[in-house]
Amino acid sequence: MIEKLISNIKKTGAPIVVGLDPMLSFIPSFLKESVFEEYGETLKGAGEIVWQYNKKIIDAIYDLIPAVKLQIAMYEQFGLPGLYAFQQTVDYSKEKGLVVIGDVKRGDIGSTSAAYAVAHLGKVQIGSKRLFVFHEDFATVNPYFGIDGIKPFIDVCKEEKKGIFVLVKTSNPSSGDFQDQIIEGKPLYEKVGEEVAKWGDYYMSNSYSYIGAVVGATYPEMGRVLRSIMPKAYLLVPGYGAQGARGKDLAPFFDRDGLGAIINSSRGIIGAYQQEKYSCFGEHNFEDASRQAVIDMREDIKSIIG
Repeated sequence: MIEKLISNIKKTGAPIVVGLDPMLSFIPSFLKESVFEEYGETLKGAGEIVWQYNKKIIDAIYDLIPAVKLQIAMYEQFGLPGLYAFQQTVDYSKEKGLVVIGDVKRGDIGSTSAAYAVAHLGKVQIGSKRLFVFHEDFATVNPYFGIDGIKPFIDVCKEEKKGIFVLVKTSNPSSGDFQDQIIEGKPLYEKVGEEVAKWGDYYMSNSYSYIGAVVGATYPEMGRVLRSIMPKAYLLVPGYGAQGARGKDLAPFFDRDGLGAIINSSRGIIGAYQQEKYSCFGEHNFEDASRQAVIDMREDIKSIIG
């Protein structure tokens, strides 16, 4: 699946992943009112609103981007209807040829880790049949448990030719409380990066490993170090846009050929119509505002990496 991701990036010229991380506050009032009229102000109504919103955005941008990322918490908050909207969005994104990253940040050990891996990347055994569940192409994984938490994911990834992104240096302001602590003369995030590089050596595609890393765009100098520590790991880079990073911050994450990283933007794309820059589109054309925001992001990144 890493090869499909790279192929999609080359085809679109946009190393961009759009985070489909909806909150009801992002969704135009006319769409909410229409759905609530049919379903009432219920969890089922909320799930339907999220699905309709996502579908319109996907239809507007799928030809511009290689991948989408779904933060599962934004769907879980609406219970089973929210998870159904998650599944609908995964399936529809794949129909449109997009690579799907499940931003699930799972982390546990043994059979629990294996169950998480099966739920998001593999097949579950039901009687004589083995069936996909959510069926994303990649999942984000927390490395806190060490290889005991990672290996079950690697095993499923090898079987299904899928991949993971391991949290190494996250984009949030307090990430340094733990990730920057010095352990045996090195920041913890560097030691985690070294382990990711080792794990990745055992699961390589033609050019990059199926085991990638999450490295926040808000820390470009740390990104430069981690790019050198993990030369074969694809980097999933959050923090662009709403969290403050811009194109000028991104060069350290990429290889010389402009590959090696994919930049995430969530609110900056799916809630673009709420920004002053895109207010001319109005809420009834929110998907067109999202399309323009993707185009602008693509050009911003191109100005740095060519």
